[in-house]
Amino acid sequence: MPSSRFSSSFSSPDLSVYIDMGNPFLNRTVDGFLKIGTVAAARVAAEETYHCVSKGSISKNNLEHSLKKMCKEGAYWGTIAGLYVGMEYGMQRIRGTRDWKNAMLGGAVTGAVVSAASNNGRDKFMVDAITGAAIATAAEFLNYLT
Repeated sequence: MPSSRFSSSFSSPDLSVYIDMGNPFLNRTVDGFLKIGTVAAARVAAEETYHCVSKGSISKNNLEHSLKKMCKEGAYWGTIAGLYVGMEYGMQRIRGTRDWKNAMLGGAVTGAVVSAASNNGRDKFMVDAITGAAIATAAEFLNYLT
């Protein structure tokens, strides 16, 4: 019985912007901020475009609102990503090894800092730290699979 196989590979485009801050910690933190902040701003742009198209009208007020929302979301998610990348790199430097535990610790610290900055209660603080650790660890394990 004849059989056939389909084989292909998919690779995403590599778009890197390198800003040398003179320190590897700062380089990675700024890189994380720029990449994830751009993704967040692009998501808001797509969402706002959809809303304008579905309403059938675009006004100067809608455009200003969209730009403010893009900047706010980009800065928020970029800051969280920069903090996480910096914490993970810091854990790697402190521990002297590169493994999933760095992601877990970096995620926990990031979740805790974001929660503390949001003035959440003590229970929410712990939940956010655990959530950050879980998400970062899961992402690290998924990276090992690919």
